[in-house]
Amino acid sequence: MYLVHESLNLQLYPGELTGLLGLNGAGKSTLIRTLCGFQPKLKGSIKLMGKELMDYSQSRLARITGVVLTEKTNTGGISVYELVSLGRHPYTSFLGRLTRDDHQIIEESIAAVGITHKATHYVSELSDGERQKAMIAKVLAQQCPVILLDEPTAFLDVTARIETMTLLRRLAVEQQKAILLTTHDLELAIQTSDCLWLQAKERPMVCGTPEDLILSGAFETFFSKDGIVFDCSSGKLNTVTPLIPIGVEGDPITAYWVGNALIRNGYRPCKNVTPNCSFPTSPVSPISPISPVFPIYVYCDSANQIRIVQNTGPETIVRSVAELITVIKRKEIKNVE
Repeated sequence: MYLVHESLNLQLYPGELTGLLGLNGAGKSTLIRTLCGFQPKLKGSIKLMGKELMDYSQSRLARITGVVLTEKTNTGGISVYELVSLGRHPYTSFLGRLTRDDHQIIEESIAAVGITHKATHYVSELSDGERQKAMIAKVLAQQCPVILLDEPTAFLDVTARIETMTLLRRLAVEQQKAILLTTHDLELAIQTSDCLWLQAKERPMVCGTPEDLILSGAFETFFSKDGIVFDCSSGKLNTVTPLIPIGVEGDPITAYWVGNALIRNGYRPCKNVTPNCSFPTSPVSPISPISPVFPIYVYCDSANQIRIVQNTGPETIVRSVAELITVIKRKEIKNVE
């Protein structure tokens, strides 16, 4: 037997979405399989609603814990309704007959994930995102308070990943379910999770709210590698450490994407917080003298009017983010010369 992790003390709570993050080989899938009883633990105890996991019968456990694993299921020959109805198996008689209440629960589960219009379609006709929703509907039909998912967004495109994570977050809150999922989607996990578990080989697991983990520096130590750094100001992994500060203010949306472009090009966008410096509230107002902390200052009037000011020199107006980066690089070269 191989020991993946030890000295774990973890808890899941109703109404919360918990994300399990870690690099490949950290043991995330092994932990999920152990927590749901698919493989035995080596030591310690796993308690579910105050009772040891191994003391539950399989039928009783199926009414408390729902599981969606990474592997694609070979269920193309049945309809979505038939797939979701399998979630009622722990409640049916030996003959597996569905009652009126069972059918109502199945319909409600399909509606909860937003695929009522696909109920009669074969699973093989679904997109990857729709198929994942059908699998989530199946565990909802089990009416279990705990749901464990191993990389539920692994095979999905960008919009389907967002839809799935948002759906799981909503289900956790509205149906008061304790949901644990593994994922490699760092940014999306930060946005949607109430709690994160950070797992790595040969080091203690760290748990907490995404914001607390970022502010404590935990993300930097867990995910930064040679040539890759975690930027706590943006919540993203970058290939370079932004060092040169540039003041950014103005329209929030424009300022956000200006900051994104600055980070990608090695700059560190900062909001000017110098008490003695005031900045214009009107897009047509002249920019006040800027803080000496920032060699260059950017004020975003709108997406097609961005002003650039240095401590010395005239104001420059650009009409796009691409033009902004070009001008800033040119100004930086002049400063060096």
